[in-house]
Amino acid sequence: MTLSPTPGLAQAILTVGVVLVLAFPLGTYIARIMDGGRSPFERLLGPFERMLLAACGVPRPSDAAGGGQTWRGYASSVLLFSAAGLLVTYAIQRVQWILPNNPAGLGAVTPDSALNTAISFVTNTNWQGYAGETTMSYATQMLALCTQNFVSAAVGIGVMAALARGIRNARSVDLGSFWRDLIRSTVHVLLPLSALLAIVLVSQGVVQTLGPYADVTLVEPITAADGTVTTTQTLPLGPAASQIAIKQLGTNGGGYFNVNSAHPFENPTPLSNLLETASILLLPAALCCSFGVWVRDRRQGFAILAAMSVLLILALAGMWISESHGVPALAALGVDVPTAMEGKETRFGVPASVLWGAFTTAASNGSVNAMHDSFTPIAGGIAMLLMQLGEVVFGGVGSGLYGMILFVLVTVFVSGLMVGRTPEYLRKKIGPFEMKMAAIALLAPSAMVLIGTAVASSLEATAAAAPNPGPHGFSEILYAFSSASNNNGSAFGGISANTPFWNMALGTCMFVGRFWVIVPVLAIAGSLGRKGTVAPSIGTLPTHTPLFVGLLIAVVLIVGVLTFVPALALGPVVEQLRLQTGGVS
Repeated sequence: MTLSPTPGLAQAILTVGVVLVLAFPLGTYIARIMDGGRSPFERLLGPFERMLLAACGVPRPSDAAGGGQTWRGYASSVLLFSAAGLLVTYAIQRVQWILPNNPAGLGAVTPDSALNTAISFVTNTNWQGYAGETTMSYATQMLALCTQNFVSAAVGIGVMAALARGIRNARSVDLGSFWRDLIRSTVHVLLPLSALLAIVLVSQGVVQTLGPYADVTLVEPITAADGTVTTTQTLPLGPAASQIAIKQLGTNGGGYFNVNSAHPFENPTPLSNLLETASILLLPAALCCSFGVWVRDRRQGFAILAAMSVLLILALAGMWISESHGVPALAALGVDVPTAMEGKETRFGVPASVLWGAFTTAASNGSVNAMHDSFTPIAGGIAMLLMQLGEVVFGGVGSGLYGMILFVLVTVFVSGLMVGRTPEYLRKKIGPFEMKMAAIALLAPSAMVLIGTAVASSLEATAAAAPNPGPHGFSEILYAFSSASNNNGSAFGGISANTPFWNMALGTCMFVGRFWVIVPVLAIAGSLGRKGTVAPSIGTLPTHTPLFVGLLIAVVLIVGVLTFVPALALGPVVEQLRLQTGGVS
């Protein structure tokens, strides 16, 4: 028996529709804001923005691209700011036991976990090896984690804006000011959107309080095996809605509670589920439209948005087909497939779980409303592949788009070689330097995935962190390194990764996956900005046509799939084959 496609299809159409309807006006607004345009929140937020700019020693010109930095200056500012954020986030976790707003009396976070978490949130990965409600105090959640949710997303927007300026400029090394980009995107984009979403989430029942954890009486007392009767339960509370709003909009994904958006205090109703799912892709889709405005050719943004959308639809279809057919071994035992809900979100059904799973791994969000460990092997493998492609199928806020533009440069370079012409993109010649930087940015995360998985799988002590035997255990390890290296942050579940080895190994992968991409991207922006423009000719490859969209999709799939086919074959592929034949994974 298979699941009816109607409910899942309706949910997918509604959610994607919400994203696409809002993407164009929001993208146009972001482009205007980042180029120094006036914000509708100027009267309310303008004084706050000016205070922050003054604190950074940055003037506020009418044009955000004026009086800015070279690519080296911009990159240095990104690294300096991120290093400072890492130190502060680490320190807050280590001293949280003496800070206020700690009603549960939680102690200091262990050094290796605190370092892993600091790297995770600074890099917009938000991998969590801990349970939030039993590890992090209210102060830590607000001052450290929620703050990084805002600024790490703002860094991605700023880097993307700098790349667009480099493409748009002619013989100019000015990419704009990182500090101005950081502050304007935070104050005029992320803050208003998050405040609005947080208010709606609170109206749906998402908790938002500084009060202590609540002790409630159980409707049915629980009797343990030794005869002990439990009549009360402690409910963890806290300022969750404010963090959940930006975790979704900023493609951060770090849950306030351990089970993330499968927790009823994070995601209580079908409306909250719809809004949180749509929020994952909203800003990545909007920034595609912003890119078209920045480079003065909206068709370029729409072409990239179309390529991302096609890849997402293919992945979503594959995951849904696999989940709808379930596991043949269970069917042979007489289990009704649509009721095999282990690991799925029973409040919303399998369709919402699959839809969220595809969205969160297509974007570098990483939040979950179901256990990906419980997906069928093929569905889990597709989720892994979406991350392994480089988080460019929408991807993170800003980071997904500049990652896809790297693939665009590879596509025009290969196409130019095929016809014997120097490749061009938006009237700029693409030379060896740009291709070297693109190769570093595209291959560094992939190398970390494969090297990390090989090392962890070969060490008996670390491999034991994945308690499942055979290919499924390997998939858990592969998923962890795919998630960390590509700054996603989701986990298969089941793997015990809060140990010194895993915290250090995954922390290293998160660092490389973020900054070994950002620095080459800014180097490309600086190189393109110094170049003059060339007039289009009969041999120029149009980069806004359906043909180019198809070429771009092919390049993304070829690079991603060929890189990871052997690893995927050892994990989800062989596990699916064993399940098909009634074997044990």
